[in-house]
Amino acid sequence: MPTTPPPEGCARSTEAVEAEIRALLQATGGWLWGPTRDRYEQLRDEWVQAMHEGMTTAA
Repeated sequence: MPTTPPPEGCARSTEAVEAEIRALLQATGGWLWGPTRDRYEQLRDEWVQAMHEGMTTAA
């Protein structure tokens, strides 16, 4: 599982980001704190960006 977000301009699909979020939550038993919480927040932001890009592409 990657520990850093992808480089700018290299957006992943929402499905890929969701899969990493699920893996993170499963690995931690759902407990998010410290670096794990930070990684979750990065993934959440990446997911929001992917969702936004998907909506603008579809429009």
